[in-house]
Amino acid sequence: MLQNKIQTDVCVVGAGHAGCEAALACARLGLDTVIFTVSVDSIALMPCNPNVGGTSKGHLVREIDALGGEMGKNIDKTFIQSKMLNKSKGPAVHSLRAQADKAEYSRQMRKVLENQEHLTIRQAEVCELLTESCENKPENCTATKRIVGVKTYTGAVYECKAVILCTGTYLKARCLCGEAITYTGPNGLQAANHLSDSLRSLGIELRRFKTGTPARMDGRTIDYSRMEEQFGDERVVPFSFSTDPEDVQIDQVSCWLTYTNEKTHEIIRANLDRSPIYAGIIEGTGPRYCPSIEDKVVKFADKDRHQVFIEPEGLHTNEMYVGGMSSSLPEDVQIAMYRTVPGLENCRIVRNAYAIEYDCIDARQLYPSLEFKDIAGLFSGGQFNGSSGYEEAAAQGLIAGINAAMMILGREPVILDRSQAYIGVLIDDLVTKKSLEPYRMMTSRAEYRLLLRQDNADLRLREIGCRTGLVSREVYEATLHKKELIEDEITRLKHTIVGAARENQDFLISHGSAELKTGMSLADLMCRPELSYEILSEIDRDRKPLPADVIEQVEIEIKYEGYLVRQQRQVEQFKKMERKRIPPDIDYNDVASLRLEARQKLIAYRPVSVGQASRISGVSPADISVLLVYLEKYGRQESNGSKE
Repeated sequence: MLQNKIQTDVCVVGAGHAGCEAALACARLGLDTVIFTVSVDSIALMPCNPNVGGTSKGHLVREIDALGGEMGKNIDKTFIQSKMLNKSKGPAVHSLRAQADKAEYSRQMRKVLENQEHLTIRQAEVCELLTESCENKPENCTATKRIVGVKTYTGAVYECKAVILCTGTYLKARCLCGEAITYTGPNGLQAANHLSDSLRSLGIELRRFKTGTPARMDGRTIDYSRMEEQFGDERVVPFSFSTDPEDVQIDQVSCWLTYTNEKTHEIIRANLDRSPIYAGIIEGTGPRYCPSIEDKVVKFADKDRHQVFIEPEGLHTNEMYVGGMSSSLPEDVQIAMYRTVPGLENCRIVRNAYAIEYDCIDARQLYPSLEFKDIAGLFSGGQFNGSSGYEEAAAQGLIAGINAAMMILGREPVILDRSQAYIGVLIDDLVTKKSLEPYRMMTSRAEYRLLLRQDNADLRLREIGCRTGLVSREVYEATLHKKELIEDEITRLKHTIVGAARENQDFLISHGSAELKTGMSLADLMCRPELSYEILSEIDRDRKPLPADVIEQVEIEIKYEGYLVRQQRQVEQFKKMERKRIPPDIDYNDVASLRLEARQKLIAYRPVSVGQASRISGVSPADISVLLVYLEKYGRQESNGSKE
């Protein structure tokens, strides 16, 4: 009997945003990689809002790009409107957001995958993970099993060294629209119904989460005159640090803003018993920060209206996305509800809104490298880890891909901590904290957000990208040159003194700034809120032309210097705790004076550092003190043992 058996290095299960980044990372690092998808037409699909970035999510995309990922490059090629959000606030919360041409985004990403050396796309459903016992396991490995391959529904076996699960919302998926339930993945695509049983048999704990999407409207049936037009930025900023800013100065399409009203809310309230969410049909937990319109009406009963964004799905379709009104109400209720919104009175639905339930994991089963603690060589990224959003998925996929490659190549894993990147915050939260709902990245989750700005992601992370091999030496050298230009200009401004000459006083008065009593450096003058680097050019006679991105960094570093120094001191304290590693074979039952709850939590989580242990709910500062004393004693014993 013939058997279809293929050998490869890495198998990536799923070709959404996480799967694409994971597969590209492995292939670009020279590993033979196979990416599996239930449909090649769903590669990098945007089943919900066709946009990339947004508050805090823009930070993630910039970081993905700085590490050598693809998402930023792809959206720069396929966006139709771009906006920098929160421009009226400080630079820590500035976030880029771009509306994508949905079909073109998917098409371009597929093109990148198809032309990537060492990468094979395979339309097939993976139904089983193949493992063997970890007998000759490496030192410090706590896994009981290791991955050896995958099996598809049609019987093909792919033997490999690592598997990356990026199943998104497809595992045992079902879509709900009122009383109508279809057992499919997003957009009516085939669900993956067989892998969940294999995962459970390997001891992986699964849970049910849900998300939702609003209806799509025929744009010809919308009255835009009753809505507020929303324009893109006059000067577009690219997502990728390698994109020439001039290449993204295009004619942009408009989006539109309208609002629900009391009539909308009345229809929803009158039909709540027909909503699967409130009728108890939905088992999964939905995202707190992206609620359905039913949830908004119930939970924010004091609000007499909610924002509704009408956004085009692409340049070659009339479909319009109705942002802010995701729902699982029946079709007849949806039509009535949408038609109460100004501008949508005569709308025709192209695709109904629906909720989707799917299997995912509690990511506390993973190490910060995104490898399963109990199964060596099995990695996981994206919504399967209990997160939401394309950007969160892509970030995890990239790290899972890098670390699968590092494991195979015998190199140390790449683990970003909370002081290095939003990606570090995202993964640390997922693998350390109990999350009862789909996790969404927010700027408020990052303690060191003034240091982790989207504008300096290249300065923070290019070195790591170069070290892994995903960023070329040439690109890294360009980043080092940029850093040098920034430092030199800051030094020059701090040492260039402006005197109290009459022309300088007149300049300050003309810009509403106080006169000088004595000489002052250009850097000190720039700290005045009414003055800027550009304005000071009038009295800065030695200035040489500099790139816009260098000027941006110079201005931020000078204006926020006090805050940046203070936050850097906080990071140094944080790093001390992160550097205190916990041996993987530690027996917490030997740690005297640990409270029972702390002992149970530490055994369950198996943190890799004292810093991570301190962030576990139920582990108190007193427990950390006890643990530190024990680790010091443990370290002395190990040292004495090695000498003997």
